[in-house]
Amino acid sequence: MTAHEYLAWNTGSYARAIHTPERAPSLSLCDAEGWSLTLDVDRWCARADDADRTVLRRCTGRVLDVGCGAGRMVEALAGHGHHVLGIDVCPAAVITTACRGGSAVSRSVFDPLPDEGRWGTALLIDGNIGIGGEPRLLLHRIRELVAPEGLLLVETAAREVDERRRVRIHSGHRPVSAVFPWAVVGAAALGRHAEASGWTETERWSGARGRHFVALRARR
Repeated sequence: MTAHEYLAWNTGSYARAIHTPERAPSLSLCDAEGWSLTLDVDRWCARADDADRTVLRRCTGRVLDVGCGAGRMVEALAGHGHHVLGIDVCPAAVITTACRGGSAVSRSVFDPLPDEGRWGTALLIDGNIGIGGEPRLLLHRIRELVAPEGLLLVETAAREVDERRRVRIHSGHRPVSAVFPWAVVGAAALGRHAEASGWTETERWSGARGRHFVALRARR
């Protein structure tokens, strides 16, 4: 993760949205070519929904939520008795997760993390496969974090895309961060990156609201 990406998610606009989504302006990722991706802060700050629960049911062992945001997945997993830790580069997100009764630390996935090599399941939900802009690098890193034959549950783009973008966070039409790298990956592309990064695809499924997910199993 670049310094610009780290700082982008600590912008006042995003941090305030995590704390008070009902008063937040519309936020999106935009590049210089006109591409944009809406950040669904309202859903991220709500309780886990039906699509999320299809992910939660597949979690086994100790769970690491990479880019936990406002903590809805951490909250739901803890409520079902899982040992779960959220990580996020945004301190506001970590505070919000803690206020919901979850455990979280302000850390990048590329920083040293607790219990490396021992997590039963890792999560990359809400487009977090885009972190760092290099999916294979991210998948290699998470392979180091999970236990042998550990599980990674990834939310992918609905379309079959495999894109690298240079984006900013926008509040409405106004950029509010520096430029940083981001990736957008569909299920087929994720399968290719996974195969090259020490993972085997075991399942694909769809959830409510047109959301799409893939399960990967770490190879020994």
